[in-house]
Amino acid sequence: MRRLTLLLLATLAAAGGLAAEPAQGPTPKEFTRFRADEAVQGVAVDGDFLYVIADRALGKYRKSDGSKVTAWTAPQDSKIKHLNAGVVLAGKLYCAHSNFPLKPDESSVEIFDAATLQPTGRHVFTNPPGSLTWAIPHQGGWLTCFAHYSLLSDNALSRIVQFDKDWKELKRWSFPAELLKRFARSSSSGASLIGGERLLVSGHDARELYALSLPPEGGEARWDATWGFLTAGQAFDEDRGAGGKDKGYALYSIERKTKEVVGARYPPSAR
Repeated sequence: MRRLTLLLLATLAAAGGLAAEPAQGPTPKEFTRFRADEAVQGVAVDGDFLYVIADRALGKYRKSDGSKVTAWTAPQDSKIKHLNAGVVLAGKLYCAHSNFPLKPDESSVEIFDAATLQPTGRHVFTNPPGSLTWAIPHQGGWLTCFAHYSLLSDNALSRIVQFDKDWKELKRWSFPAELLKRFARSSSSGASLIGGERLLVSGHDARELYALSLPPEGGEARWDATWGFLTAGQAFDEDRGAGGKDKGYALYSIERKTKEVVGARYPPSAR
């Protein structure tokens, strides 16, 4: 009887009657850990350094030994309120930013010089569809997440939004209902295109990463797999110079409660 029931469930899932359970992805192994006072929102990576992000502060650390190189704190009169995920491109650190938990939503991408951590520019969104939590390069433009939290809104309103290089909106995707349950009352805090192709997103607290596929016409993202994750949510970044399909993938994230940066490696078979 049990075998017959499982066969029936599999048949219904294949026919679209039931949503298929996401695959179980790889489990990482830790290779480094060090304390960073700014380990509150996330971390970004380039060739030699880690950029650790707090609400209104940044810290730059050497990957080799975790030593602190420089830091920046927003002045009292700064427009910086709530920095989120970051990514380093061509010597610039791009950080998602919002006025969370204030309403109405205000969101921007704040740009810093990666060498000095001094602000160099910003892009402000007009009438953003939520609080910007991450922005990553994608197809010559940007892939972003505008979050909603059940404390103030409905996290089902969270959206992944694609922009071109001039910040013209192209497409939107919602998150699957089952994945929203994993976010609990929160939303997605970080993302990276692993190996330049596989979109992984984090929640706010769960020690998991979620591999998503985005239908080309927009609509609802597909949750393909759940990867292991060593830290409790928040923003993360791939060390794109220290991995690849043959070597595996190196990701850095933060442990917010202990103010630590954690490096983890995934096997080459990870997809």
